[in-house]
Amino acid sequence: MFSTFVFISCNKEGSVPSVTTLPITNITETTATGGGTVIDEGSGTVVERGICWSKGITPTIGSNITTEGSGTGTYASNMTNLNAFTTYNVRAYATNKIGTGYGNEISFQTAPPKINFSEWITYGDMTDQDGNIYKTVKIGEQTWMAENLRTTHYQDGSQIANVTNIDSWSLLNTGAYCFYNNDILNKNAYGALYNWYSIADQGKICPSGWHVPSDAEWSILENFLGGSNSAGMKIKEVGLIHWLSPNIGASNLSGFTALPAGSRNYFGNDDFLGLGYYCMWWSFTEHHTFNDSAWYRSLNTFESVLGRNYYLKRVGFSVRCVMD
Repeated sequence: MFSTFVFISCNKEGSVPSVTTLPITNITETTATGGGTVIDEGSGTVVERGICWSKGITPTIGSNITTEGSGTGTYASNMTNLNAFTTYNVRAYATNKIGTGYGNEISFQTAPPKINFSEWITYGDMTDQDGNIYKTVKIGEQTWMAENLRTTHYQDGSQIANVTNIDSWSLLNTGAYCFYNNDILNKNAYGALYNWYSIADQGKICPSGWHVPSDAEWSILENFLGGSNSAGMKIKEVGLIHWLSPNIGASNLSGFTALPAGSRNYFGNDDFLGLGYYCMWWSFTEHHTFNDSAWYRSLNTFESVLGRNYYLKRVGFSVRCVMD
């Protein structure tokens, strides 16, 4: 009697590597740092690893990629030639003989583009109590900051409260600041947003030798530039790198270089508003009747007028300082 033995071969289908995506760091207008960790090489040695990124779609190795060696472990990788103020999606990847495995997808936004100052203006400079350096410009008999204030300390070195929660912000009657969308990437271009209480001591928030302008001092600027209609055109940054279309009338002939930094509201449904569309700057002058309000100046992309109005001290507006 013959016995027949049947051998069944159980071939496992191969597996791609397992990889996780690291958080994105060191974000600028055009660069950022990512990375990954190869946890398991799968069915075979990892021969290539890195990160891949794209705009608006899930990235693959057919997108933009970096290569960072082989094998398991953690690696960092730099993305370059990015577009400013743009959202990217990123995944780590690792490839073996079976194929490519991807990590979790992370989205991030690059920083806003640099400010477009007027090339024909000779700017000065000044430094605030945090060490931030600003361009300054002389307009008539006044000298103004040509950038929005972004200090996080008062002149005496004490901290300005950074209040990120809108419910907490809405209850304040003391000084506070935040960055638009609570994102520090908005700091360098747009500056900080401050409630009026942070400027209640006129000489305290600006660097030594500077102060928050009064309503009358804003009027001096406006009148020197030919009135509200003309002034709005002459202080707006030119182009659409920060302003959204149409940015009517922008010439920046004065060098003031107004950017659409938006504002912070005082209730939760509409927390941050208007980035790209408008800007508002506090004056030191309180309203003579409504004690909870103060005067401000404003610009928007749809008009060339430098507006004047008053609003609640609880909201967050930009600040420009003028020299004493």
